[in-house]
Amino acid sequence: MAEETTSTPNVEPESRGATTTSPGRRGLSGRTRTVLMVLAAVVLVGIAIWVVRYKTYGQYFEETDDAQIRADAVSIAPKVSGYVADVLVGDDQDVAAGQQLVRIDAGDYDAQVAQARAQIAQAVAGTENARAGIEEQQAAILQAEAQLAAARDKAAHDAAEVARYIPLAASGAETRQQLAELRLAADQSTQQVRQQSAALEMQRRRVTGMRAQVRQAEAQGEGARAQLKAAGIDLSATRLAAPIKGRIGDRTVRVGQYVQAGTRLMSVVPLDKLYVVANFKETQLALMRPGQPAKIAVDALGGIEIDGRVVSVSPGTGAQFSILPPQNATGNFTKIVQRVPVRLAIEAPASARAVLVPGLSLRVTVDTRGGKGEIDRIQKDQERLETKGR
Repeated sequence: MAEETTSTPNVEPESRGATTTSPGRRGLSGRTRTVLMVLAAVVLVGIAIWVVRYKTYGQYFEETDDAQIRADAVSIAPKVSGYVADVLVGDDQDVAAGQQLVRIDAGDYDAQVAQARAQIAQAVAGTENARAGIEEQQAAILQAEAQLAAARDKAAHDAAEVARYIPLAASGAETRQQLAELRLAADQSTQQVRQQSAALEMQRRRVTGMRAQVRQAEAQGEGARAQLKAAGIDLSATRLAAPIKGRIGDRTVRVGQYVQAGTRLMSVVPLDKLYVVANFKETQLALMRPGQPAKIAVDALGGIEIDGRVVSVSPGTGAQFSILPPQNATGNFTKIVQRVPVRLAIEAPASARAVLVPGLSLRVTVDTRGGKGEIDRIQKDQERLETKGR
């Protein structure tokens, strides 16, 4: 059997100094390294800029989307009941302060005014009658005084006659019968004086009673005038006017409808006095103070931001002013971050205000940089108090 021969291919020797590298371990080129280093540097610079900007600027901006436009709308309700005679405004109509809105049928209230006036006239007549009676009684008093004076003169004369006849009767110049008749006349004169004095006192007391009648009639007149004033107020209340300038909203009243006193008929919304209530978390209020500027993004304007300014911070959280405030002493306590209403004024041009109405959703961002030193100041004040307490 012939021997197999193996031939080995000729391999050219590699050049000296050359290295063999597999494709997977091929190194980055210098250009790639440069690009990556530049990108890393840019990222690091960007992070540094963001950190610096946040520390010096961004951390002082507090934002919330729990915000709405509000307005102090006035509900229009009648003070009196009755049938609606006329409705003078329409839905969504702009009205001026004092403009007539609704008129209630005033027939019943006109009658009340007339009745009160009649009572006043009756009281005036009663007063005049009582005063005329007093004048007549004054004349009767003068007459009684004259009669009393005459009775006293006669009594004095009769008493003098008795005194004159006593010695004459004792001497026998005059009869005792004549003296007895004179004494009887003197006694009668004395009794007449007493009678006239009592009559004069009675006439004077009648004047006191008549003066009381005058005061009673005057009091009745005052009561009738008060009724007239009340009736006049009710009569004027049949015409409902707008207390403020604004726009009519939620009008429910119709002609011919019977309305009760206090029933809401419509609302007047003062669109020129809109404001914002933003509910910030309690953790966002540390540096928030009245007067700080704000940006208000309105969804209805496509997110356009308008200017605003913090007016006030509520004296309590929203939960505290709810119908059923939380009672955390029940034992089932779970800490929940509370929200505090913050009121902001709107500083927007007329073109933007034309779109704004109460209830629109907003995103509010407040610049609190004006309160940077508040936390440090509070901390220093607290340390000062602790030092003083020691």
